[in-house]
Amino acid sequence: MTRDLVLLINHAVLAYFVLILVSYTGVTFLSWLQVRRYYRRLVHARLQRSVRSTLTPPISICTAAYNEAEVIVDAMRSMLSLRYPEHEVVLTNDGSTDATLERMVDAFAMYRVDQPEHARLETARVRGVWRSRTHSNLMVIDKENGGKCDALNAGINFARYPLVCCVDADSLLEPEALVTVVRPFIERPDRTIAAAGIIRVANGCEVTRGHVTKIGLPRQWLPMFQTVEYMRAFTAARTGWSMINSLLIISGAFGIFRKDAVIDVGGYATDTIGEDFELIVRLHRRMRELKRPYHIAFVPDPVCWTEAPTNLKQLGGQRDRWHRGLTDTLVRHRRMIGNPRYGGVGLFGLPFFVLFEFFGAFIECAGYIVLPLGLAFGYLDASAAALFFTLAVGSGVCLSLSALLLEDMAFKKFGRWRDFGRLLIFCVIENFGYRQLMTYYRVRGFWSYLRGDHGWGHIDRKGFAPDALQPEVGMR
Repeated sequence: MTRDLVLLINHAVLAYFVLILVSYTGVTFLSWLQVRRYYRRLVHARLQRSVRSTLTPPISICTAAYNEAEVIVDAMRSMLSLRYPEHEVVLTNDGSTDATLERMVDAFAMYRVDQPEHARLETARVRGVWRSRTHSNLMVIDKENGGKCDALNAGINFARYPLVCCVDADSLLEPEALVTVVRPFIERPDRTIAAAGIIRVANGCEVTRGHVTKIGLPRQWLPMFQTVEYMRAFTAARTGWSMINSLLIISGAFGIFRKDAVIDVGGYATDTIGEDFELIVRLHRRMRELKRPYHIAFVPDPVCWTEAPTNLKQLGGQRDRWHRGLTDTLVRHRRMIGNPRYGGVGLFGLPFFVLFEFFGAFIECAGYIVLPLGLAFGYLDASAAALFFTLAVGSGVCLSLSALLLEDMAFKKFGRWRDFGRLLIFCVIENFGYRQLMTYYRVRGFWSYLRGDHGWGHIDRKGFAPDALQPEVGMR
């Protein structure tokens, strides 16, 4: 009986790895097609016309800050200096207990104003509104603490423009980011309700006054692993899902929305920790139920740089929270899963997330536990173990290498051969320890969800100074 159970579990795990390799290969192939199509259409002269065009819609950049004193000034300088015809920056200080507000007041000569709020989304009490004497398009909303989602909703209430771009306060946008990410709204204004760009790891880059002036790779191992992960998640996955209008996540670090669509669905949900995932699924659901034509786009070009965790405790807390958010969203919108009423999202997008992002962690863990037991008790032979190892490691390496090749061919953000070589090495070695650790964090996140844990965790920001993003210890 025990032998049969072990064999059954191992066959199931092997079948899972075959299925995940085939499925991710299909998504990656769609990404290759989409990137090729994107760059075939993209002409630099047209981009310049978009910058100067009076038809380019104005944008309100909304960002929430809680105890971000170390990075807030550089982040705001980055947002204010973006190349775009007309945009404003709306920062919500969500009851910070550090010097976040004071740093903003000093750096931008801010003064308090009496400005009415268009309270279409319910939020915690707003304590005051501040404007800058040096930048007329900068506003700070000071409010009682209500969480990131509540703070973003407050920013949307004060936003003047029809498009809102939600950006993390610890992120840096490239100067052309808004110009490129807004293109779907210009090309298909009647259909596009949301769009996203690529997120990159800023650790290892040189930053001057809110701008990445020299792209580099992290010196530490953990941020390097995350660099590979981000390439795989954005370049080789979300681009493909966007092609079939089944994109389910627009990262909270950088996404642009039609304001009326967000207000129509009630804004960000304040009782979830997976706010970016949940909002996009809710937008899909609303538009499908109303039978309105729409598109949620991923633009494989504009870049937002973010600081990645550099120690296991904070990385584990982040991944625990991500998986709790995934579980919560899947439970909330379980009626959509496999339901043809919701088109590609119901038939492909959500089932993919259920099978590979949710159950995948448990299936992979089962393989890591049962395979050694099967070998130890003689239930499995060495050839079966070798097949499992080849599929487990090979699938991960192939997907990461595909993302790296697509990244290098299309974007060329890391131009030096030494950088390419390091990325190549980490595409392989992430499968020996780091991947298993991430699987553990995902399983732990599910149990945290069952316990009712709603904590966000905390990441200590070192800021964007070169010595902060390029620590002296780690791999060289």
